[in-house]
Amino acid sequence: MIMNNQTVISQFILLGLPIPPEHQHLFYALFLAMYLTTILGNFIIIILILLDSHLHTPMYLFLSNLSFSDLCFSSVTMPKLLQNMQSQDTSISYDGCLTQMYFLLVFGDLESILLLVMAYDRYVAVCFPLHYMSIMSTKLCVCLMVLSWAFTLLYSMLHTILLAKLSFCEDNVIHHFFCDISALLKLACSDIHINELMIFIMGGLVSIIPFLLIVVSYVQIVFSILNVSSAHVLHKIFSTCGSHLSVVSLFYGTIFGLYLCPSTNSSIVKETAMAMMCTVVTPMLNPFIYSLRNRDVKDALITLLCRKKSSL
Repeated sequence: MIMNNQTVISQFILLGLPIPPEHQHLFYALFLAMYLTTILGNFIIIILILLDSHLHTPMYLFLSNLSFSDLCFSSVTMPKLLQNMQSQDTSISYDGCLTQMYFLLVFGDLESILLLVMAYDRYVAVCFPLHYMSIMSTKLCVCLMVLSWAFTLLYSMLHTILLAKLSFCEDNVIHHFFCDISALLKLACSDIHINELMIFIMGGLVSIIPFLLIVVSYVQIVFSILNVSSAHVLHKIFSTCGSHLSVVSLFYGTIFGLYLCPSTNSSIVKETAMAMMCTVVTPMLNPFIYSLRNRDVKDALITLLCRKKSSL
């Protein structure tokens, strides 16, 4: 890409994590274990939902998509991070950097939309239990999934195209362990007002608005719970809504901590830690939250293990 000052940027340098050299191998083993746990945990959730007919419901359709999104979201950054920790060359090509940024936006924003869809599903299940199957029909569920994927793919493509039009100067060092859109904008030499405006406008559509709608849905759920007297029904509501609410708190807590809290030049460690929470820790914990707090998932896992044991 030829810039206004005739400088050609063919690659970027990822500074990675602020880890002392003597601790590199320890953290490499830790991150590798976390990544493998993320892959295994989300893969098990997807397989359980596919194989167990009792989990062929709208809630678990959305959960399988969430697990797939978590799996891919972590896979966009972790392999490159692990490779850089074992290599002296921490560069990433210009095209590779934009590609990584694109898929980070896709799967990160997809998770936000999926959490909103899952909140709507829980709202209908709790507030309109007798009409749940008629409201959450197969047609509606498929439409929600298609719209979620289409919106995030187009939204991420818009940001990627706008970023590809920018000019970059000689400085190609990214103070991060992945190609974050905000880090790339700091290196741009050309006008970034349009990029910032689109981030402000579109960012609200995929983060702030879904979060507010999730809060509204849970306010309605709380009011409905106040009218429930059955202990069994209350336990089932808390087991399903509690898992989702835990995931929402974990996801939006890290997102708001990373992008909405004021940052300074001395906050690189804080930003890196929050980014690790968002891209590594949250995708790893989500399967455990749903499996440990959801009886249906635990029963499906036990059934699958017993079936495998009896066949052997």
